[in-house]
Amino acid sequence: MRQRSGLVRRGAAALAGLTVGALLAPFELLLVAFGALTLVAVRATPRARTRAERFVHRCARQLSAVEVWRLDRFHRIRDLGPYDDRAAYTYLLRRWPIGGLGALVVLLLLYGLVVAGTMVSAWLFDGSWGYIESADRVSTATIAVAAIPGALLLYINVMGLAGVVDLDAKLARRHLTPSVEEALTRRISELTVSRAEVVEVVNEERRRIERDLHDGLQQRLVALGLLLSRARRSRDPSVAGDLIRQAHEESELALADLRDVAWRVYPTALDQLGLQEVLAALTERSSIPVRLHYDLPARPPAGVETAAYFVISEALTNAVKHSRAKQIEVTLTPTTTTGAGDRPERSALGPAAGVRVTVTDDGKGGADVTGRGLTGLAGRVVANDGRLTISSPSGGPTTIQAEFPCE
Repeated sequence: MRQRSGLVRRGAAALAGLTVGALLAPFELLLVAFGALTLVAVRATPRARTRAERFVHRCARQLSAVEVWRLDRFHRIRDLGPYDDRAAYTYLLRRWPIGGLGALVVLLLLYGLVVAGTMVSAWLFDGSWGYIESADRVSTATIAVAAIPGALLLYINVMGLAGVVDLDAKLARRHLTPSVEEALTRRISELTVSRAEVVEVVNEERRRIERDLHDGLQQRLVALGLLLSRARRSRDPSVAGDLIRQAHEESELALADLRDVAWRVYPTALDQLGLQEVLAALTERSSIPVRLHYDLPARPPAGVETAAYFVISEALTNAVKHSRAKQIEVTLTPTTTTGAGDRPERSALGPAAGVRVTVTDDGKGGADVTGRGLTGLAGRVVANDGRLTISSPSGGPTTIQAEFPCE
């Protein structure tokens, strides 16, 4: 039953998408014709030609954006872009005939449904309601004879709808997605940027460790040395005993600071206990109440666990310092990479699965995405081939979401 209802919904969405595409086709044709006539008219004037090209390309980009929305909304084609203005104009130049073909198919379907509905109503209400003349009455034999070619024409029409949708999708992917060379160039640029961000993240980690050691552990060790030196020079046993007691307390505090620094460098418990247990300990140490929702059915790979831990740790640190929040929520859910045009679905972690980490606080919002904290967070996510999104409107809430592939 669910499969049938889902098929009906997809069919209705495809029909609505073709209808919207058919309505856009005249505007696309007008833009293409206007662009051709304008460029021919100003061909002899280079400056006017440049302005005309910019105007036509800008209009083409806006219409292409509407087409991308249509394909996303009705046909579940979500792998389009980025594309330039010239590619958008070329797409519209070849797309409007498909829109006209879609309009023809939709009109034929509607015409067939109207004819079939008229015949069936004339057959059902034959002589019963009094408003159908005897010449308009349809016999059962006529309905039976017309049903076979009608069903065949309906099947051909539905296949025509599917064919137009497929042709529309192929044309969009050909012109509104980057070529292999462009994709490789963009990937090289992303890797270059991510490498620089990784270096910056590592350097920032080193500076933070140095500050923690200098401001915390080093000061305690100096105090410990001074206490022991005073105890050794003291001739009063009670004073020496008190100094030794203070030195013992300082050594315990120094050991706690050292463990805290080591934990921030890398929590060894992550290898032994797993991400869930470590996050439970991390959230308990937060000065702001944290609700943890761990919904991963299986343990992620070690690299993903480490990246997720540090993302959550740094997000909590930023929230404690700047958000003025009263509650923080941390959620970990699985994602899976589906085919083109499908929505990501939750599933058990597998070869194509990923992990989505979401940290939300009810603070004041207005987070500076260019600040050192969030910039370092973005660099860490990109370094693990992940994707980071930040939403922090003024007044809150602030939501930080990171997705890591597990492939």
